[in-house]
Amino acid sequence: MLESKYQKLQDILRELGKVVVAYSGGVDSTFLLKAAVDTLGSENVLACISAGVAEPSNQLARAQKLADQIGARLQVIDTDELSDPNFTANKADRCFHCKSHICKILLDIAKEQGFDHVIFGTNYDDLDDFRPGNRAMKVFGIRSPLAEAQLTKDEIRRLSRQLNLPTADLPSSPCLASRISYGLEVTEQRLKQIDQAEEFLRSLGLVEFRVRHHDTIVRIEVNPQDIEKITTEPLRSQIVQELKSLGFKFITVDMQGFRSGSLNEPLSEDEKRKSL
Repeated sequence: MLESKYQKLQDILRELGKVVVAYSGGVDSTFLLKAAVDTLGSENVLACISAGVAEPSNQLARAQKLADQIGARLQVIDTDELSDPNFTANKADRCFHCKSHICKILLDIAKEQGFDHVIFGTNYDDLDDFRPGNRAMKVFGIRSPLAEAQLTKDEIRRLSRQLNLPTADLPSSPCLASRISYGLEVTEQRLKQIDQAEEFLRSLGLVEFRVRHHDTIVRIEVNPQDIEKITTEPLRSQIVQELKSLGFKFITVDMQGFRSGSLNEPLSEDEKRKSL
């Protein structure tokens, strides 16, 4: 079953020919890049990665090293998200505007450099989630080979292990703007606050977590088994001191623990439908 899905992925890639891969260094896009290079040859693949302020600062160097190991040509692009008022307004459709901007940039690059298609690492599970960015890909005719091959996140991790990719067990790390509560303007300062806070928590040995920005309040999500760790001395005082130094006034821990997309929880079904 898994091998047949991988074969289907390869068939889709061969059909596409020369591709620009929207690359982040995460689980899905790294696997897609590896599959594309192995299937099409490095000369027919271009990886493009954003170095904008909305991307976690720890990702770029690791992603560049990975692309080099895979043998892929990499182009770093500045997506300049903060220049788009639809993005900074941070409404429920923020991801649609951001992804639309990226689609335009990558399609221009593909046209200029003679590539046939732009592809994203959207997986099969993503189609059932609240992801306004998926609508942007439909609007711009962007293909998602992993989703088309019906590869789930778990299957991509399993195949990544088979291919000896170091990203196989890497936690997801979406753009920093996804940590800012809807309606609160996305600014460079807030993005940097989140980035620095998450870097600090990572230095304490935490692996899967989020720092959610609610203006003067920061809400820390960690796996339930880590809640006691960060609320016990000396880490509790260290975290409070560090996050207050970044400008947060109130430091809170979410008792529900880490869950992807928790900022979507207050959205009504009607709000979600309008954004998809």
